[in-house]
Amino acid sequence: MGRTITIEKNHKAWTREYNVEKVKIEQNIKGRFKAIEHIGSTAVPGLGAKPIIDFMIGVDDLEEAREMIEPLAAIGYTHVYHQEFPNRRFFRKGEWRKGTHHLHVYTYNGAEWIARQQFRDFLIAHEEERRAYETLKRSLAERYREDVVSYTNAKAPFIQEIMAKIASEGNL
Repeated sequence: MGRTITIEKNHKAWTREYNVEKVKIEQNIKGRFKAIEHIGSTAVPGLGAKPIIDFMIGVDDLEEAREMIEPLAAIGYTHVYHQEFPNRRFFRKGEWRKGTHHLHVYTYNGAEWIARQQFRDFLIAHEEERRAYETLKRSLAERYREDVVSYTNAKAPFIQEIMAKIASEGNL
């Protein structure tokens, strides 16, 4: 059984945890990536979130992620293959369904990389949408307490709506 989905009040400790883990990752995969960023809800001040720190690493070619498997394993990350996400490579720290850190590898400045930056930055800049997203997440966490897949899928229309707003504005 996996973790019960809980949305916690935003913690400044999440940013500190990101910074500590970022240094570990940088030291272990030196020279194998272009950039690393804090993404997801824990990267948005004032937004409640599941207590999982999300990172993204940008690379020139996703095949470079193969070279990261052993160095990241040395600091507790497990490579998880997801056939349904061909434009991403994924590493988890912590047990299956109980991960504490999620590391996503994308093509640097590719569509997925840019979309995650834009979504994070939009929520930082737009308090009303940030509040609406948190309200939705809390409601969905109640509805899908033990079903992270349904929880994630139910958030998709809101995320798509925000991405459409970003596209229509042409920028933030």
